Amino acid sequence: MKEKRKNIHFKKSSNEKWNSLNRKQKARYVWDYYKFPIAVCLICLYIVGYTAYGHFTKKEVLLYTALVNVSAGEQLTNELDGGFLDFLGADASKTELELYTGINLTDDPDAPNHEYAYASRVKIIASIDDEKLDVVLMNREAFDTFAQNGYFYNMEELIRDTDLQSTAKWEPYLVSGTAILEDNADELLQDSSLEYQAVTEEYPMGLNVSQAGVFRQAGFEDDVYLGVLKNSPRMEMAAEYIRYLFAWPEK
Repeated sequence: MKEKRKNIHFKKSSNEKWNSLNRKQKARYVWDYYKFPIAVCLICLYIVGYTAYGHFTKKEVLLYTALVNVSAGEQLTNELDGGFLDFLGADASKTELELYTGINLTDDPDAPNHEYAYASRVKIIASIDDEKLDVVLMNREAFDTFAQNGYFYNMEELIRDTDLQSTAKWEPYLVSGTAILEDNADELLQDSSLEYQAVTEEYPMGLNVSQAGVFRQAGFEDDVYLGVLKNSPRMEMAAEYIRYLFAWPEK
């Protein structure tokens, strides 16, 4: 009696399975089994690419400046940043001047921009702590606020140390401010019957730049003041900025 031969079905190998799939099935197979490592690789590639792009396109900031309680139109803004780069002969594709705008400081509750004063203070303090604020252009109210906190460098020392021509030439523009070194403000909060007492120091903290070329052309009615932060690591560049604003030739 003849034995019936059994049909034996051999299991397909991985290669045979792969070869039997069409292009769409292959793509689906790869995604189903390897989507997590693919996603991780794509994220890593994005991070590497983004970091490399930022590294090669990041500009060097030559100076950090701020307009406080001063509004500037497009033309003046361009002169305050791009014009300075032109004055230096700097490459605008590799360098820049950081100009903070829209900053308002006031203690007057009836002032139009009083609600933004707290946010402005936070931004200023953070910028100073990070050494990302070198020069401030402001009105008198803001100048007095900075001065009371002792933020500004002695302008006479800056003129001397950076060879900003002779001190005598700058005397008509020097503006003194009063820094509060110590006071009893905290005690007054607890006992209002006390008299306010303070230890202060007065010295030339800034320049009145209203008659400087850039601001004179802008036609500001009120005076504009310039101060340089004490902790600025870019004093020489701040001096160059002052030269640019007044457009005086070097000594």
